[in-house]
Amino acid sequence: MKTPSHAIINLAILGRTQHSELNLLIVTGGILPDIPIFLFYFWAKYIARLPEATIWSKAYYEPFVQNIVALFHSIPLAVIGWLIAYYFGWQSVQILFLSMILHSLGDLPVHNDDAHRHFFPFSNYRFISPISYWDRKHYGSIVSVVEMLLVLLSSFRVFGFVHSYIGKALLILVNGFYLIGAASFYIRSLVSSS
Repeated sequence: MKTPSHAIINLAILGRTQHSELNLLIVTGGILPDIPIFLFYFWAKYIARLPEATIWSKAYYEPFVQNIVALFHSIPLAVIGWLIAYYFGWQSVQILFLSMILHSLGDLPVHNDDAHRHFFPFSNYRFISPISYWDRKHYGSIVSVVEMLLVLLSSFRVFGFVHSYIGKALLILVNGFYLIGAASFYIRSLVSSS
């Protein structure tokens, strides 16, 4: 799934009106697993100046990069983190790890050849899903529409308990980008079929 989708869907699942102080932790846990990918891309594109094709076909699959990505997407490590936080009664840290777990569970069914090692370091197994959130060869067009609808529905729920103007603006902005993307895809498909 796209990173903003994780944040909004996780907020819809874990967020509560009476505990709005935890919203930022939920959003942080929703995006945290993808942060190493963004940092890697920034380094590869702007510091190493690698071509886009090399970034995603070679550099991203280097063992060091893959291990860091696997570490942040590891369900067992997030569960261990949650258990430690539970033991010590750290509610905010529990919420952060729950949101990270939801992120990984959301990614699990929608990654094909770019699947993460969600059970690292205990296993290098990658669940190769028959569907992808982006690859049209693996139903990416359909999956992205479903993702967009989930984000839109989640946004209706979340909008009521996000109290900051910045949070509300970000919700509107993300949904706006998704709707513009869907409209442009629809228009391109109409043009290419005619």
